[in-house]
Amino acid sequence: MVRQGTRPPRGGLFGRRRRVGREGREDEMTERSGTACWVSVTTDDRQATEAFYGAVLGWSFEGGSPAPEARVATAAGQPVAGLNEAAAARGLPARWTVFFLVEDADKAAELMNERGGTVAVGPVDFGNGRTVLGSDPSGAAFGLWQGSAPPEWSVGAGGAPAELCLRTADPDTALGFYSAVLGWSREPERWPHACLRAGARPGDPDPNARPRWAVTFRAADPGKAAEAAKRHGGTVLAPSSEDVEGASRVTLSDPHGALLTLARP
Repeated sequence: MVRQGTRPPRGGLFGRRRRVGREGREDEMTERSGTACWVSVTTDDRQATEAFYGAVLGWSFEGGSPAPEARVATAAGQPVAGLNEAAAARGLPARWTVFFLVEDADKAAELMNERGGTVAVGPVDFGNGRTVLGSDPSGAAFGLWQGSAPPEWSVGAGGAPAELCLRTADPDTALGFYSAVLGWSREPERWPHACLRAGARPGDPDPNARPRWAVTFRAADPGKAAEAAKRHGGTVLAPSSEDVEGASRVTLSDPHGALLTLARP
């Protein structure tokens, strides 16, 4: 993210410029407001992070904009996630952040505050749009994006996350919050490409138990990927490190503390 008063990178949240048609008009937003449009991992060590995810998920990385801190992970030539050193430089912790499309980032940020959430960064201009970083009332961090989204990216498709799930300490409050901010149904089974799970515990010493937006990627062999994660500085959180062989689902911490889950397709 960028500070107010600085010139934002032209590539935007996704590290790429919007496509322009033959008549010179920018492409329309391809996903409706309220849907997930991108995920990004915060890190203060780009090289170590790229080595980790390259080994665990086979990703390649490229610079997508003039900003050196904006990197794009690709799988089979398609964008799957972002890597951002700028957010870490501003004191934000290492974590995976899910971004949701909104029509008006300023209004959505106001609603976040009104509904008991926290706005940590923004709204600020960034590339071809406007962005916000914050958290819901239970402390689960997420981002908002007002602008165009990559048309080839969607939850459940290709190398993008297979699943997004909110782990919350207060389901009723979460339902009201996301209904107000993102226009979602108060019935979680109708949430777009996302699920809700209760039982999270704010401040728990186990980071896997705290409120968060859990991001799950596909891995042909999660157990083998977990072993690669350990070799590159990661930690296996669940199941136990000794039981990962043959596991169909594992939760990991990358070398800097960002949590992710790998699941067999």
